[in-house]
Amino acid sequence: MNQQTNKNHEKLALLQSVKLLTELNESDFKILAECLYKVEINKDDVIIHEGDVGNCAYIVSKGQFSVEKFNHILTIFSSGDIFGEVALLDDRPRTATVRAKTAGVLYRLDRIKLENNKIISADIRAKLYKAFIKQVTSYLRQGNDLYDEMDVLIIQDGGCAPGYNPVTAFISEYLEKISRRVYIAAEGFKSVVSNQVSDYRCLIYSKERFNQMDHIPGVIFSPPLRQERGAEFRSERYREFIDESIQKIAAKNIVNRKVKVLIGIGGKGTFAGTNALSKLLPNTIQVFFIPVTIDSDVSGTACIGEYTGVEVGAEKIRCYMADARTHRRCYIIEMMGARGGYHALHACLGAGAHLAVLPSSKYNMNKLVEALNPREETVIVVAEGYQSEKRKEENYQGNAAEYFRDELVAAGLDTKQRVICEPFSRDIRGAAPNNMDIMLAHRMARKLREQILAGESRVMPAVETEREYSLSFDDINTDNSVATRLASLANRLY
Repeated sequence: MNQQTNKNHEKLALLQSVKLLTELNESDFKILAECLYKVEINKDDVIIHEGDVGNCAYIVSKGQFSVEKFNHILTIFSSGDIFGEVALLDDRPRTATVRAKTAGVLYRLDRIKLENNKIISADIRAKLYKAFIKQVTSYLRQGNDLYDEMDVLIIQDGGCAPGYNPVTAFISEYLEKISRRVYIAAEGFKSVVSNQVSDYRCLIYSKERFNQMDHIPGVIFSPPLRQERGAEFRSERYREFIDESIQKIAAKNIVNRKVKVLIGIGGKGTFAGTNALSKLLPNTIQVFFIPVTIDSDVSGTACIGEYTGVEVGAEKIRCYMADARTHRRCYIIEMMGARGGYHALHACLGAGAHLAVLPSSKYNMNKLVEALNPREETVIVVAEGYQSEKRKEENYQGNAAEYFRDELVAAGLDTKQRVICEPFSRDIRGAAPNNMDIMLAHRMARKLREQILAGESRVMPAVETEREYSLSFDDINTDNSVATRLASLANRLY
């Protein structure tokens, strides 16, 4: 068998291995093989430049070739794959860059040959066009490999709070501007454990970049998140993540996805999960945490969400106060505050309610009853964590507000006011973030960028008035408390 025969045999074998060309027969393959031109490729050679107008397509014989947009690897082509086929259909600019990941061999098909009736019959050309159009409209092939190497991965988890979305948008903006690629888990820690392609999203801040990639599943344009309520990418407290064996699965998946920067966003539980992961990951992966929590349960910093929470909570209390005056009622309202009671206290103070009952509160119930009995209108705010351990021990089925009411009744409450207990109002979690929380999200994202560039890890950006600094994971306290002197302001009954 001579050299030319070997070349023809190699071309035919390659064409017959291309899944896209299943409608061609042996005779068609022989004709098409005559149109192919062999190209030897070195590693890192750029075969196609994004934006150039092309006039040929390529079939991979040997090697691996990456499709890239703005430093994102969208997919990998290997033996039997075709790329650049759009150039055989029209004169549109190339939509991506194709680079050789390894040395290899390509066979080039020029449009001028494909359109030559003396070389390719109309029947064969019709079959090819049909195959190419099918290939062009099938963009799913670009989705999977986009998530093989996730440069920066964000994980949101825990209870919803105003500010999750804004800080995510600002992180996307700041990091994209220093050429980092930002991804996010669709459902917090749960998604990182599941680790399917559908468990992740790619965040794009630049409109130009998004327009180039919006056809790819999971690609999200992040700027609108700056004003969005709630948290788009989180799970409802994935409690199984407390298990170290589950954490190890997540850590392994993070390493396999080639993550370089991991960012946890949330409250106490999310910090615990992020901190646990940081101890299972290699030191080459930078790990950070950003506090988003209505109850400000991370001390040493302002927390994103606390300003909106207090503002919305105080307005709800004002409404109860107006109704209490009108109808001579005593409202006992449960509000957020599992440990420190920051939210309940500050919302109470801002609205001018009559009493704040915090998780650490110890009131003389007889004295409170003496003050309450002759009143005609009262609003009491009870933090959800009040007497939590005692309620658990007693298997008490009611909420914190009801428990406090029962304590008052046991102490002799006898008032003409109608006593009404209101449960914790979860709509605060879905409030639109106010300007203070959006500004705080902005500042923390900027500080995070500085920490990444400085090579820091296992730290949290912290903000107090004009000061921005870093807190080590080892120094973060998630049992935040409120000042006793401040709490004393929230008793207007005596």
